[in-house]
Amino acid sequence: MSVKHPIIAITGSSGAGTTTVKKAFEDIFRRARLRSAVIEGDSFHRYDRKEMKAANAQAEKENRYVSHFGAEANLFFELQELFREYSDNGTGKRRLYLHNEEEAAPYNQEPGTFTPWEKIPNDTDLLFYEGLHGGVQDPKTGVDVARYVDLLVGVVPTVNLEWIQKIHRDVGERGYSQEAVVETILRRMPDYVHYIVPQFTHSHINFQRVPLTDTSNPFIARDIPTLAESMVVIRFNRYRNQDFPYLLSMIHDSFMSRPNTLVVPGGKMGFAIQLIFTSIMEEMMDKRRKALFSS
Repeated sequence: MSVKHPIIAITGSSGAGTTTVKKAFEDIFRRARLRSAVIEGDSFHRYDRKEMKAANAQAEKENRYVSHFGAEANLFFELQELFREYSDNGTGKRRLYLHNEEEAAPYNQEPGTFTPWEKIPNDTDLLFYEGLHGGVQDPKTGVDVARYVDLLVGVVPTVNLEWIQKIHRDVGERGYSQEAVVETILRRMPDYVHYIVPQFTHSHINFQRVPLTDTSNPFIARDIPTLAESMVVIRFNRYRNQDFPYLLSMIHDSFMSRPNTLVVPGGKMGFAIQLIFTSIMEEMMDKRRKALFSS
């Protein structure tokens, strides 16, 4: 952790709602005129698209499965070193993962590849990470990315909703059969349990989307429940000194389910993020300015 060079990490699996949180933070940064070093979690995968297919082909021969949730397919140590160096000096190395033709075209590369590593400029106000492993810990190797994060935000849907979203995306957009997607879900479950879920225990604030529709059998669901058909449970593990009466008055139909847990309508998720994190960011940047001035 660092007062002078703070790190904010949004961690959650694909489809969890991290994009909504990311956009809200970008709006906060823009209004406050903050310069952020943006880090995409995919850029710290170990393999590019072709290499990942080859790694899984070899793993299948050994009766194993390599998933993007686990340590084998990711550069956990390099991610930790980036967070450590940025926390110390406000810099570090990053790259991009080029998901599609549009992203790859400016670099004259194929989709599914990485750009070369480059140094983060020295004039940023904070590092902003969004991906799968912003608070990952790996007892086998001693990697502890979470120790360097000043604000760790967990974003996670209920498990059935997460499965529904993955099935619809992979079948509808990527052309996989439903049977193949279900098999993938089952194969990567150990990595999900060991590397993804524990992050939400030590995150500072969690956002969990809970659908208000029947998702009891995610494998037959025809539609993905929308934000309007959901509630969002916001648990404050740290930063509990929120003005909850103010939040309740500003967010219509919200309520407190526990002393540290605020529940808001799904459609108000972005608004709630703006209300909660604007004051936290102001306090964080005020401490940073004072630390830089006194040094």
